[in-house]
Amino acid sequence: MPDSPFVEYIQLINPTSFACTLSIALLVALGPLATDMYLPALPGLAGEFSTSAGMVQLTLSLFLAGFALAQIIYGPLSDRFGRKPVLLCGLALFVVASIACAFAKNIEMLILARFVQALGGSAGPVLGRAMVRDIHGPQESARVLSHIGSAMALAPAFAPILGGYMSVYLGWPSIFWFLTLVGILGASLLVLAIAETAPQEHRHPKPVKTILADYARLLQDATYLGYTLTCTLAYAGLFAFLSGSSFVIIDYFGVSEQHFGLLFMLVVAGYISGTLTGAKLSRSYDFRRLVAAGSVLLLIAGATMFIIALNQPEQVMSIILPMMIFMHGVGLVMPQSMAGAMANYPQMAGSASGLLGFIQMSVAGLIGIAVGHGYDGTPVAMALAIALMGLLSLLTYLLLLHRRPGPRAE
Repeated sequence: MPDSPFVEYIQLINPTSFACTLSIALLVALGPLATDMYLPALPGLAGEFSTSAGMVQLTLSLFLAGFALAQIIYGPLSDRFGRKPVLLCGLALFVVASIACAFAKNIEMLILARFVQALGGSAGPVLGRAMVRDIHGPQESARVLSHIGSAMALAPAFAPILGGYMSVYLGWPSIFWFLTLVGILGASLLVLAIAETAPQEHRHPKPVKTILADYARLLQDATYLGYTLTCTLAYAGLFAFLSGSSFVIIDYFGVSEQHFGLLFMLVVAGYISGTLTGAKLSRSYDFRRLVAAGSVLLLIAGATMFIIALNQPEQVMSIILPMMIFMHGVGLVMPQSMAGAMANYPQMAGSASGLLGFIQMSVAGLIGIAVGHGYDGTPVAMALAIALMGLLSLLTYLLLLHRRPGPRAE
């Protein structure tokens, strides 16, 4: 009813308000939530479907592949038709695929349903970032993305705990029924609470040739490429942990599925502290300096974890503590890199965000497959991948960003 006081209140929500930012955070968190909530169930799924750890890990890596593929399509579509209609279609696909996951009878069906779930769920992160850029502009978007990173980290912080208990007491399909409800909630908020953010003057038809030219232009921009790759490598290190942590913590260290989530919460706390630090410092320092500081932390923490892993550790905290430091670096690098990558492209923020997401998820998926197939019952493969991502992140910064002016100067 148009005259309803509730609808009138919803219509009054300001795009720059905390309520709108929190709603966007939920949409952005949809992907991490779908990734992290069923991590405690992974070792059990291997027994459930009588398959290998590598096959079960494909439900993560191919999820990332779907995430990557869809983002490169959603970006240009949202630049043409606006953020809301494209995002709503993605959420509908996410809901349908989540239901299919819950009904999966074998590992192949689950892998396929997870791939389709990712095609829908990726609309939230890619278009959420573009919406922040639409509303807040280049510099302020770094601070807002940091706050959104902190808020959305609460979901993966509690998701493995909830997922662990649901898996043990209700069965693993209950996790996907929960994700179905979250997708419906996100779609409801989008329809009722969030206004279209893409400026009308930026929305116009683009032939495929023009879209490809836009992507080529982005890839030829060393600054865009530098921020995109630092973001990608930081996330790939995080995904290496996601791919291997449940097997390492539950199988190698003997931690229960329920307690796995508590340890995972400590790792997420490192990420939250990094995003809060980045948000506080972003008004005093440009993107480039914060990315540099974060990349140094990634290398130090990753190398430390690898050295510990080589010595066959007996205490689970010997892996968790360096990962917390690594995640602090991820919290510094990712929001600042996202803002830096999109800073100079307001007219195609969707495409810039989509290409970043495509590269980010593609690389992370490959790293996840490598960790899954390299798992030998010890933390070594996981720790090696994390250390390499830290090293490559710092090298990328030094080669592509160190001598370039920050977006604030541009």
